[in-house]
Amino acid sequence: MEFTAFSRQVIDQLESDITAYLQACKLPSPLHEASLYAMTNGGKRVRPLLVAATFATVKTDSSLTHPSHQLSNDVRRAMMAVECLHGYSLVHDDLPCMDDDALRRGRPTTHIAYGEAAAMLAGDVLQTLAFEALTHTHFGENSEFATPLSATFAPRARRMVMGQMLDLNGEHQQLSQTELEAIHRDKTGALIEASVLMGAICANATDSERQALNSFAEQIGLAFQVQDDILDVTADTKQLGKPAGSDEKLDKSTYVKLLGVAAAKTYAQSLFDAAKNAVIAEFGDDNYLLDLADWLWARDK
Repeated sequence: MEFTAFSRQVIDQLESDITAYLQACKLPSPLHEASLYAMTNGGKRVRPLLVAATFATVKTDSSLTHPSHQLSNDVRRAMMAVECLHGYSLVHDDLPCMDDDALRRGRPTTHIAYGEAAAMLAGDVLQTLAFEALTHTHFGENSEFATPLSATFAPRARRMVMGQMLDLNGEHQQLSQTELEAIHRDKTGALIEASVLMGAICANATDSERQALNSFAEQIGLAFQVQDDILDVTADTKQLGKPAGSDEKLDKSTYVKLLGVAAAKTYAQSLFDAAKNAVIAEFGDDNYLLDLADWLWARDK
């Protein structure tokens, strides 16, 4: 299956699961509406795609390569977990006490649409639902992978929040590249690592395969953040779906501020190349993770 068709299959399954899962959890109004709004706003679904692409890359004989195949319950659980956690982080990032943004993916942010209290609680409940997804009966009977998935997911969820705090602490300061990378390996990279490693767990990856995948995830996670910093200054608000130049408004330390646009692009390219080389060394040069890396490098928002 071509990557475009594969990604469409994955996203369609995820979006169907989001609606059904939130409905099954019976959240009161307006918490349900605010949570659904936050989770169905047209995101790229990078993290769930990383779960599924990793699984398919490891399971080279998997019928995931066939258009009619339905994603396994374990992969669906992991996809939901990482996307709920990501959704929560964005809702809280946009709050007035954080980045104070009024626009996300071309729509009013959750606190603008539903009020600050409902948005705060929507973020709270999405965080809890991220962990509940690993055992919720919506995805069938409890999985044999629930414990290792939780053990991989939980510390990286914690690291993401730690990275957010360090990012806020770094505003109005001139951080070194080493300090900046330490922040973003947690703030952005930790959940990307979780996505890849959870896909590997669902596929019963070997130790050698997991080492290669961990290297891929570390490089991609950092590359993704460098690329975000570049897009914040090179794309406009319509293109991004959120206010352009927000990093400068908040006086954040960024790779563009530190290196300049041209050098930041070169650095991002080197990170993408290193990530791809780690995958090629273990899995060859024809798999969905390489396709996904190329798709991410080509993104413009």
